[in-house]
Amino acid sequence: MVRPFTSLILTVAVERLLELRVSRRNAAWARARGGREFGASHYPWMVALHVALLAGSFLEVSLLRRPFCRWLGGPALGLVIASQALRWTCVGALGRRWNTRVIVIPGSRRLRRGPYRWLRHPNYLAVAVEGAALPLVHSAWLTAFAFTALDTVLLRHRVRVEEAALAWAETTSPVGIEEDTARGRAEVALCGLRGAETRDAAPCRAEGVAG
Repeated sequence: MVRPFTSLILTVAVERLLELRVSRRNAAWARARGGREFGASHYPWMVALHVALLAGSFLEVSLLRRPFCRWLGGPALGLVIASQALRWTCVGALGRRWNTRVIVIPGSRRLRRGPYRWLRHPNYLAVAVEGAALPLVHSAWLTAFAFTALDTVLLRHRVRVEEAALAWAETTSPVGIEEDTARGRAEVALCGLRGAETRDAAPCRAEGVAG
């Protein structure tokens, strides 16, 4: 059963790459609309943890010769499939607002459709279930335990960051941000005109940007 398990790990790895591709596209869309990122410092740790989950599952099974137990592996595989279904249901419900990073657009409101009608953070439930179940498909209990412990700490921080980001988005007017941006551009343009007239554009341009 080691080869099928390796195929499962590779399948999940490909799925993660697909997530990152969708995430980058959505991040560009959000930033083009004034999106602001929160909690960027914890993101590399989250990526590292998920890479460690896949590597640890493979290495523990290969090096420690973990057996496949039908009574454990079957239900665990079912949970992996269910968690993937929940994750992509969340992606579909959020649409372009979904991201692996915490990026929110000013003026946006909390979603109330799909699984978000019942849970505040259903995607993180999918992450927790998959992280515990994937290694247990082939009895890699050390990896399952380690991931669950570290993921609990990381997700507690992540949820706090996301709640703060959503609160900021709901109380921030996109009009105000657009006005500030337009005002800054106008000041730069005005300084450019003054600089052209006085042949001393550099100091004026610097003053306009700083203001």
